[in-house]
This record gives sequence, structure tokens and C-alpha cells, in this order.
Amino acid sequence: MKIAVTSQGKDLDAPMDSRFGRAAYILIVDTKTLDYEVLDNKENVDALKGAGIQAASMVSERGAKVLLTGFCGPKAFAVLDAAKIKVANEAEGTVRDAVKAFKDGKLSFADEANVEGHW
Repeated sequence: MKIAVTSQGKDLDAPMDSRFGRAAYILIVDTKTLDYEVLDNKENVDALKGAGIQAASMVSERGAKVLLTGFCGPKAFAVLDAAKIKVANEAEGTVRDAVKAFKDGKLSFADEANVEGHW
């Protein structure tokens, strides 16, 4: 399964980025092999608006079924929900830690956004 993880760096040992729409990078990780693709999110980091929506579209286009992050706003959450991508907001540590927590069933999925827009 492909999952998306917000990251401050370009590898599995990078710290997670707690923001979704304005995360520095989003890693698309294969949970079976730990192979990953790095999505550079620099266009959204300084965007005036729509960062979460654009990031959600990138994640959806890459075929991710789950997003591991810290905070996800309402518009991004709506796009992810429409694409049937589940969101776990309490992920933390490194990208590798978050993937392990997901695989071990230690993360729960959100029913709604956990921050207001333009957080």
C-alpha cells in the first residue's frame, strides 16, 4: 500500500513535518518494501492560499491511500476524503517511525480536519 507522510527532509530518517499543506516534502512510501518517492512541496510552502488543496491533489495523483501528518485543514481534508484517502493526524517522530506506527496499527484515522483553514 502507498501512504503519504509529511516530512522535513528527503528520506525515511527525516523528521516528520507536522503541517500538511505547507510541509517541505511529502514522501510516498510503499509500506511493504519501504521504497519511496519524494514530492517537493516548495510551491505550496509559501502559497497565499490553496496549499492544502494542491498538496492533497499531489497525494491523490500518486495513488496514496493514507496520509500520515500532524495537522490537516478543512479544505485539504475534504479533498482527501473525496479521494478516499484516510488521514492520521497524530503521527510523529521520523518518517520511518510514522510508517512503523501505521503498520503496527498504533494510529487512528480522523473524522474531520484538526485545524482551521490558513493555520
